Amino acid sequence: MAAAPEVALAMLTLVPGAMGGSETYARELTRQLATTDEVVATAYVPQNARGFSQGIPEVVIDGVRTGASTMQRLRAVAGASLRGGRIAAQFGSARIVHFPFTIPVPHPRRGQALVQTLLDVQHLDLPHLFSGPERAFRRRYYEGTARRADAVITISEFARQRMVELLGIPGDRIRVAHLGVDADQFVPNSGARDDFVLYPARGWKHKNHARLIQAMAAVRSARPELRLVLTGGGLESLGDLPDWVDVRGLVSEAELRELYRRAAVLAFPSLYEGFGLPPLEAMASGCPVAASAAGSIPEVCGDAAVLFDPHDPEAIAAGILEALDRSAELTALGLQQVRLFTWERCRDTHVDVYRGLA
Repeated sequence: MAAAPEVALAMLTLVPGAMGGSETYARELTRQLATTDEVVATAYVPQNARGFSQGIPEVVIDGVRTGASTMQRLRAVAGASLRGGRIAAQFGSARIVHFPFTIPVPHPRRGQALVQTLLDVQHLDLPHLFSGPERAFRRRYYEGTARRADAVITISEFARQRMVELLGIPGDRIRVAHLGVDADQFVPNSGARDDFVLYPARGWKHKNHARLIQAMAAVRSARPELRLVLTGGGLESLGDLPDWVDVRGLVSEAELRELYRRAAVLAFPSLYEGFGLPPLEAMASGCPVAASAAGSIPEVCGDAAVLFDPHDPEAIAAGILEALDRSAELTALGLQQVRLFTWERCRDTHVDVYRGLA
């Protein structure tokens, strides 16, 4: 058997606590790569992400710090680029440099294969949600890198197909590694649930909070006892909300899991997802799911959720009410569906990509 290839996981644009599902993906990838001897992986992180990696060796790059704002991101990219030669030298004998957070800084040296994870091309499908500078940034660092990468890893067949269509990348150069849920870490509740609808999502425009709140006003006409609980960062951007909306903000993993266990329904009205982990996490907790029919969400949910048109508040309301009525059925279907998506399968796809390039 050939020697295990060395892989550098270059994560110098990581902003701990501010990157949603992509952060979960990268952390789980480091944890899973520690369980195989088919590759030898080392993580490279900025100063403010020390300790992020789970199980594989980690190198903290001095002089590189990241932040959540666009200016802080650009400063981090510029700083890593200026130190590119010195940082790249630390990758040592790595045959492959993989960028789980998409942006290729620093660029690999000659002879090293470049692997990019590109979660979606939302800026092309929904350009009105992005500023001109943000679209220009993504054209350079997302699209440009994807076209020249030796391999692109994405997280759904929906995302892969959009990249083929919009970027012109050959389909055989893009591999789908579905994200996973460790279902054994969740304790499903098949009994009584509390009177609230849960939506865990950052306050980004495509998360569609405004239409959900409109829908919940209609739901409360039939079920006035129901409240809406929102978790996630950036929710202050939503402005003043009705008194039946409970804004929790960023919560711990333990608190979120308890909310999944107690919620009457998970509502997931996102306009666009490359994958979408919350529906699966809710299913693992026994929580019925009503979700958007957009993007990759039907691919992830299968027949274990009520799907609705996320552009229509009346359709969202009807989906939530149907999920309430079908609670026991959806709980059973969800517990089966979540078993299809594991981090081990996600890891195996990455290992296949690495070994193919090596």
